[in-house]
Amino acid sequence: MSAAAPWIAAQRAQLLAQRGHAWLLQGPSGLGQYQLALELVRAWLCDAPGAQGACGQCASCHGVDVHTHADLCVLMPETQMLALGWPLPEKAQTEIEDKKRKASREIRVDAMRDAVEFAQRTSGRGRGKAVLVFPAEQMNHVTANALLKTLEEPPGDVRFVLATEAAHELLPTIRSRCLGHTMVWPRPDEAQDWLVAQGVAADAAAALLRAAGGRPDDALALARAGRSPAAWGLIPKAMARGDVSALADLEPPAAVDALQKLCHDLLLRRVGAAPRYFAVDDLPAAPGVGPLTRWSRALMQEARQAEHPFNAGLMLEALVAQARQTLNSRH
Repeated sequence: MSAAAPWIAAQRAQLLAQRGHAWLLQGPSGLGQYQLALELVRAWLCDAPGAQGACGQCASCHGVDVHTHADLCVLMPETQMLALGWPLPEKAQTEIEDKKRKASREIRVDAMRDAVEFAQRTSGRGRGKAVLVFPAEQMNHVTANALLKTLEEPPGDVRFVLATEAAHELLPTIRSRCLGHTMVWPRPDEAQDWLVAQGVAADAAAALLRAAGGRPDDALALARAGRSPAAWGLIPKAMARGDVSALADLEPPAAVDALQKLCHDLLLRRVGAAPRYFAVDDLPAAPGVGPLTRWSRALMQEARQAEHPFNAGLMLEALVAQARQTLNSRH
């Protein structure tokens, strides 16, 4: 397993120095909630942990790294577990392989009930047990309620770490039963150096970091998706022209996200502030606050259905037409 990013390592040391049976790691996407959660459980389960975390050499660390540790329960939407290489329960895997259902985008209540039963069992390696929940906002109310009693009165040797990008969507009772930790934003130079260490070209790192709003994980995801800084910079003025090709290589959720960032930057420009996601020279003239506010609301609505568009091509055309109308509005 590669070394943790420096801002993750610093937070890991801070949290390991404190006592508590349940942590809630919260903050916007791209700041490393999942990575920090995994660092915590590795340290909790490690045979020879230190102040800076797990040793990285013992059988326990290897078990976490290869996703087979008997004392670790990971709760994620099935789609995310598959993407990150975590094994699904045998029954769920069989149902999906037999096409009886699709992989869930929520954390299923059946998985949560299995986790509660896991928490009540004796530790296999004698170092206690850990439950990692990410993203925690993907628990529906039934699933969250299944977790509540165990969070409130946990067995003596189990610890929980919940990681979320939308803490406001969690039940207040879940939040109140956890020690909260707000994720730290890395310095721009720190994040750029880390991106270069991950194989991102030095001349692209700063631009990708800007496109991601300063969030290093999101910047790395853009780089791995092949999104070039030059192509990103062309989007604003292409939208003003109604040029669909500037978004043609993006899936609908990513296209909506790009337009929301453009709308955000134009609102900033309209009130005299510096843009966050695009360079100033890449932006067209900002229309009035009224059209931008209406566009922002419309994009929020589009974001709710972008994962399941009726027709992706038609949706992109409609998004670009909407953007062109807004950007050329004078009212």
